[in-house]
Amino acid sequence: MASVELSSVGKSFGPVDIIRDVSLRIEDGEFVVFVGPSGCGKSTLLRLIAGLETASTGTIAIGPRVVNDVKPSERSIAMVFQSYALYPHMTVRQNMSIGLQVSGFAKEEIRRRVDGAMQVLQLDALMDRKPAQLSGGQRQRAAIGRAIVRSPEVFLFDEPLSNLDAELRVQMRQEIFSLHEKLGTTMIYVTHDQVEAMTLADRIVVFKDGRIEQIGAPLDLYTSPANLFVAGFIGSPKMNFLDATLVSQEGASARLHAVPVGPLTMPLAAGVELKPGRYTVGVRPEAIRVGASGDVSFTAEVAAKEVLGNLGYLYLDSTAAARLIVEVPSATGVGRRERHPFSFDVGSCHLFDDKGLAVPLAQQVPSAAFK
Repeated sequence: MASVELSSVGKSFGPVDIIRDVSLRIEDGEFVVFVGPSGCGKSTLLRLIAGLETASTGTIAIGPRVVNDVKPSERSIAMVFQSYALYPHMTVRQNMSIGLQVSGFAKEEIRRRVDGAMQVLQLDALMDRKPAQLSGGQRQRAAIGRAIVRSPEVFLFDEPLSNLDAELRVQMRQEIFSLHEKLGTTMIYVTHDQVEAMTLADRIVVFKDGRIEQIGAPLDLYTSPANLFVAGFIGSPKMNFLDATLVSQEGASARLHAVPVGPLTMPLAAGVELKPGRYTVGVRPEAIRVGASGDVSFTAEVAAKEVLGNLGYLYLDSTAAARLIVEVPSATGVGRRERHPFSFDVGSCHLFDDKGLAVPLAQQVPSAAFK
């Protein structure tokens, strides 16, 4: 096992900067997930750690070694790809053995390692099959097995579940989580799927345009996003955003007018001084409820309703300037094209300034189970 440390790492392809001054330390045995929209640079950063790309600036260290000039095969890493990358003419056993054979391991050691990985991943019945005879989930387990036999200090996963159907994705998430618990090896996992990130990670690193936007534990990012981008990216459905104007600040309270809900007063953290201007109020869908029992209430028409098992989502047309999403129990008696009162408490809100940065509030936003 080993830590991974990136110091001011950058990567450019010609005039285009893909990775911009990234510094990050991943602790020994930690499971860290890189998330962000397509094209944000997360897979490129993984390839830099693996040695498949060369950093334009900065240093990359695995354990005590700076590995910028070290070959991929000598970095003590193993990478699992989205496309499985199995040799189609070889059996599962041969695919798992080939890397060790090329590296000159003795036959008995190869057999011991392959049999150990086979037991961990429950591949016993599949070892003599070729990739064409395997399902997508079985192929991915074989690819993970090929990585395990190398006994690497760091595992790298590049969107390994994106080719699987929904049921298999859930199953493989649990298998990867269990694998980390059994091996205790440092793992870095790239995905654009925030559900994977929230369920697997010790820490999540959120990227945008090649830069780190925020690093933290899954629920910390959910309950305390550092900016508008993280607030909108983490959470499904995404956070509702209301345009607001500062009316006045009275001591530790800010009075704002938010479209479409009207006036609201938010308690600020000690020493926070707001400038006149535009702000954004954020409210999670589960924080809005049917009825006028909250601190802030408004009336809106239900433009659409989705029922997903025990949960439902109401899409509100409250004004032309704001379309809100509300999470409700699916049995809630609210139908499409009906008008109802809705409300939320100020304590469940987030506030962002005109640069999109979070404004510290006095109250703690309650933790919520990730949906």
